[in-house]
Amino acid sequence: MKVALATTLSLAAAAQAAVQGFDISHYQPNVDFAAAKSAGARFVIIKATEGTTYTDPSFSSHYTGATNAGLIRGGYHFAHPGSSTGAAQADYFLAHGGGWSGDGITLPGMLDLESGSSGECWGLSASQMVSWIKSFSDQYHSKTGRYPMIYTSPAWWQDCTGNSNAFASTNPLVLAHYSSSVGPIPGGWPYQTIWQNADSYAYGGDSDIFNGSEDRLRALATG
Repeated sequence: MKVALATTLSLAAAAQAAVQGFDISHYQPNVDFAAAKSAGARFVIIKATEGTTYTDPSFSSHYTGATNAGLIRGGYHFAHPGSSTGAAQADYFLAHGGGWSGDGITLPGMLDLESGSSGECWGLSASQMVSWIKSFSDQYHSKTGRYPMIYTSPAWWQDCTGNSNAFASTNPLVLAHYSSSVGPIPGGWPYQTIWQNADSYAYGGDSDIFNGSEDRLRALATG
């Protein structure tokens, strides 16, 4: 993974390419994946789970639709830090669609870190949050050989982890920042792997931009 991250960094520095994608959940029950691909999208990240009790009802149909359209695809887990261990939530995610295989069309799972019903930081201190994320990340890595992507915004990462740099060399960053430019990169990451640049996309969900060429996107899905 560190080799893949370093390679993507060199591509990012040279500003060689970017690839359109999007992310979706059951809030978009009907997605025209073929039309999205025809319009230039090459990947989609699909909500699979929350906590240890919730599975997204549209995950299976979304995953099948994306696969049939020839899109690179992967699942994401909406974290409930503090309600159970990170390892337990990683296991739940893996058991309900969050797995990975090096087939060139499956992205490593994404850990979605943002505010929830328990408040912005889910009642955890910064050090507790870092430990929780590490528990999830290490468990996912132990089961798949890959570290999960981490989705966050600069403000959330600062407020809830103290801007920890504990994951900068292992976990690809999916940066949420709705703007015409990427903006500041949190947590010691040298670059973002994927930029969620808008909260709407023509074919549903949010707009995502991969930071590199389509070949590098496929490499991320290969391992």
